[in-house]
Amino acid sequence: MQALSQKESGAYYTPDHVASSLLLWAIRSLDDRLLDPSCGDGRFISSHRNSVGIEQDATAAQAAISRAPWALVHEGDFFAWAANTTERFECAAGNPPFIRYQTFKGDVRALALQLCAHQGAQFSGLASSWAPFLVATASLLKRGGRMAFVVPAEIGHAPYATPLLEYLVSHFKVVHVVAVRDKLFADLSEDCWLLYTEGFGESTNEIRFTALDSFKPLRAPPRRFQRIALDDWRSWGNRLRPFLMSREVRQIYQGALAESTTRRFGDIASIGIGYVTGANDFFHLRPSEVRSWGIDDQWLHPTVRKGSALPSKRLTQSMVDQWRRGDEQILLLRIPKGAKLPSTVGRYLDSAAGHQAREAYKCRVRDPWYSVPDVQVPDFFLSYMSGLEPSLVRNEASCTCTNSVHSVRLKAKMSSSALLKGWESDFMRLSAEIEGHPLGGGMLKLEPREATRIVVPATSEIGRLSSPAVSAALSTMREWRHYAPAQ
Repeated sequence: MQALSQKESGAYYTPDHVASSLLLWAIRSLDDRLLDPSCGDGRFISSHRNSVGIEQDATAAQAAISRAPWALVHEGDFFAWAANTTERFECAAGNPPFIRYQTFKGDVRALALQLCAHQGAQFSGLASSWAPFLVATASLLKRGGRMAFVVPAEIGHAPYATPLLEYLVSHFKVVHVVAVRDKLFADLSEDCWLLYTEGFGESTNEIRFTALDSFKPLRAPPRRFQRIALDDWRSWGNRLRPFLMSREVRQIYQGALAESTTRRFGDIASIGIGYVTGANDFFHLRPSEVRSWGIDDQWLHPTVRKGSALPSKRLTQSMVDQWRRGDEQILLLRIPKGAKLPSTVGRYLDSAAGHQAREAYKCRVRDPWYSVPDVQVPDFFLSYMSGLEPSLVRNEASCTCTNSVHSVRLKAKMSSSALLKGWESDFMRLSAEIEGHPLGGGMLKLEPREATRIVVPATSEIGRLSSPAVSAALSTMREWRHYAPAQ
């Protein structure tokens, strides 16, 4: 069997000072039986003589056996082992593998989701592996048992963190999430937080939450924490990230939502991804190529291929003309279904590049292969990955766009100028931070679903809502996703 790469296996080993801090709290007695469901090279189980580790990678499993010869190390899939073991544990600690849903698949994922569903935690097929790992681990604890784990910061915002946290609060007396702003793993773009739970077999009506600028060795979870009532957490879309802000700003935000004149972005606009060609280089032509093939303008449409090409506020015809003069690849071959094709277009479709393009998956599964679907001319373009802030750009040039940017079409009576004015306010910038999520490398990502939740106050309220406290919260949220302005 070919060894998995570090990225494929999610194997980023925990720094020793972090591992020892978690173990100091989790282990209360020499007799405690410790479980590490993904023990890697054994750095958790090597610190306790009464340990069990599971590891899918053969090389890592051998390293764990060498490092902790007294421990019981099972080589193989954790979920298969968990489904059959009768052993139960006083405590569990570790760093579950962070494997995204694209590679967390097949029989392994099916078994993982089945195990979790049996425990009452219903994960979608989009869940990353670490969340089911924690549910399956918890199910192997004795009554009163506890867990201490490194977890991705996605526990603070990912949709699949909801069934995990709902499971934890209904099965543990204490659930404490510790957010750490500085990176725990120097070579990993993913931010990591800490999770402590204890009192398995009981339940709680709150989540304890602590935000730390940096990690320092701990013997126990921080004594200072917010008590977040579950109803309060749920009112924020089951996200913990908003609790990085002050209570004052959260009250301002919820107060704005309570106003009858306030709407969500999705109430006034349809927001979606642009078209997908399946063969970008073939379907996007340069003006020089158009002239060479003799293709008439009626079969072409200027397009925005990349969010980085967008200006800050308005995409004008003069900007598109500039792209044309630069011979940029911005002309989409747009052929409606059933159209009678001129010989010039037919020759292009029958070229070597055309024969290659029609074999691409997206082209093979549509009829006809050369008719790109979902080509729209939006009112605005919205960047979905951004540094400082998402850009909302008025489409004054009647361009279309690929799926590298979002397409925004107004559906309610609101002037474009009023929307742009609000978008430039600190309040709406903060709303984009709250409803979007950090992607790594300082980037903010806005999925269409998240963009629909951005809060749009009445124009008359914008000035009042953009207070110094809101500006400070905006800076805080940017700091937590590691945005650093270019020097």
